Amino acid sequence: MRRRLLLVSTNYAPEHAGIGPYATQIAEHWAAGGHETHVLAGMPHYPAWSLDPAYAGVWRRTEERAGVVVHRRRHTVPARQTALKRAAFEASVLAHGLLAPPSMARPHAVLAQLPSLAGGVIGARLAARWRVPYVPVVQDLMGAAAAQSGIRGGDRAAALAARAETYALRRAALVGVIHETFVDKVAAMGVDRRRIRLVPNWSHVQGPSGSRAETRRRLGWDDAETVVLHSGNMGLKQGLDILVEAARRDPKIRIVLLGEGNQRAHLEELGADVPNLDFMPPVGDDAFPDTLAAADVLAVTQRASVLDMSVPSKLTSYFAAGRPVVASVAAEGGTAQEVLRSGAGVLVPPEDPDALLAEIRRLGADPTAADALGAQGPRHVEAHLTRAAGLARIDALIDEALGGPST
Repeated sequence: MRRRLLLVSTNYAPEHAGIGPYATQIAEHWAAGGHETHVLAGMPHYPAWSLDPAYAGVWRRTEERAGVVVHRRRHTVPARQTALKRAAFEASVLAHGLLAPPSMARPHAVLAQLPSLAGGVIGARLAARWRVPYVPVVQDLMGAAAAQSGIRGGDRAAALAARAETYALRRAALVGVIHETFVDKVAAMGVDRRRIRLVPNWSHVQGPSGSRAETRRRLGWDDAETVVLHSGNMGLKQGLDILVEAARRDPKIRIVLLGEGNQRAHLEELGADVPNLDFMPPVGDDAFPDTLAAADVLAVTQRASVLDMSVPSKLTSYFAAGRPVVASVAAEGGTAQEVLRSGAGVLVPPEDPDALLAEIRRLGADPTAADALGAQGPRHVEAHLTRAAGLARIDALIDEALGGPST
């Protein structure tokens, strides 16, 4: 049956990091399947937290991308993250989304990605207005993240975020979570466990296709040096100071930070005197897989105070690249569990540069072992994280919410 579906996601293409690629691939999958697909999104700004110049001065815009009708609404874009500025961001998303909802006929169902908080609330309100099933997918819980963020006013922000998340999740027909570590938290908000479904993210990039040696030459990476690459958002939660310190302690290791984020300027200042620390702007989708694969080690880091239940989108891309992962994260979190499950990486304690360097040196000194470890990543992707499997789980979630067979 041809359906009319609405996806609410503050982040959407052309944003290439975070949850934006997942929203884009879900919507384009629906459209390719013959469904009338609408997306309510914000203005492109992530991960740089800077408005895409193509949308400067735009208040509202409706555009078509790959058969999807995208309804964009203006909101604040805080260059620096404080509790007050993040609240203003969420409030502006919420207000504009509710005051100017998509101009469309009544959909069959509404799916929303959390975060943002505002997107979850908007999805719940619009679904109630239309009297159709509402299905949120929890990519992260902002209440817990705000409490651990280190942002001034984080405790108050955490309480407000938890209230908004509880409001949105309790009104859902079904709740999707990307990792099993979210189940207890969502249930504690008053959601019946029988309405929670596991819908893991998938690897949203293709595997590498070019020559590692040629890519390294193009990037200026010497074959004799060990290159450690971190890709994605440079925010407070990532605790990337540890990689700056690692580069400072061992000049034989090149540390590359690829991407954008509100902490990039701070990190550049912190590492201004470290010659083996490089900053790279985001690369296009065509070059991204080969860039990851050209590194010797791929790094994922989090601050010691962060017990992150989510699995960062970079991790599925790392697995597809076929390089070993060193994860400087809490052993109890979702990231650590997924690294161990994949067999493609090792864990070290967060904010411990000596432990991090020890693993990097070990892998750099034994390329055969590093290659064998990294090779587990594509196998894990093929077995568990293919795009087809991930999108099929989303389809099953919508089918069940609309009265189809239970999964």
